[in-house]
Amino acid sequence: MKFILHPSSFIFSPPSSDDLIRLLRAWRFWLLAALLGGLVSAAIYFVAPPPYRARAVVNVDFNLEEAWPQEIDRQQFYYLERETRKLEEIAWSDAVLQAVADADGKVTVRELREGKLQLSQPAEAGWHFYADDGDAQRAETLASAWAQSFADAAQANIDTQSGLNSFIKVEVTQSANLPKQRSAPLSAYLLAGTVAAWFLGAFAVLFFAPRQG
Repeated sequence: MKFILHPSSFIFSPPSSDDLIRLLRAWRFWLLAALLGGLVSAAIYFVAPPPYRARAVVNVDFNLEEAWPQEIDRQQFYYLERETRKLEEIAWSDAVLQAVADADGKVTVRELREGKLQLSQPAEAGWHFYADDGDAQRAETLASAWAQSFADAAQANIDTQSGLNSFIKVEVTQSANLPKQRSAPLSAYLLAGTVAAWFLGAFAVLFFAPRQG
């Protein structure tokens, strides 16, 4: 059996009912592709697993009721936006990241900024400080050090007249025995492998037709 490029499979040719029929008839192929894609992606996950991710939590309370007792929505919005931006700048500041690097002793500030640390936070309440590393314990150390360094720097900035609003309260609520898990779950790898296999399979089914010879 030989395979040739199907004449209706050129990039700019419109789809036809034959294309859909060809795809539907290949249902056995889709099952096989899903199985193979899942097996390959699972093998990749176990051979070269993603790093561990630890999460520390810092509670940030803007105290809107005290800062703006008249409850003017527009003023509250700008207040939250301004103070949140200041806090983010503190979290990624050289001083805070250098404290994290010093606590670890092996990582550099540049490495921390280039994906090792990640910050996720709402406008108010719990700010999540994530750290990724191949070693679970080291990921926990990095996340804990970042959260504590941020809280200390924020509190010091609150105490200055030109810094954060004095009504803001920053408190580390989770810095020990942190939850640690892989940064990407096995299910994500399985899904990606299956989708990739189906995409390549659709390309093969539509662009190449079998010919007896």
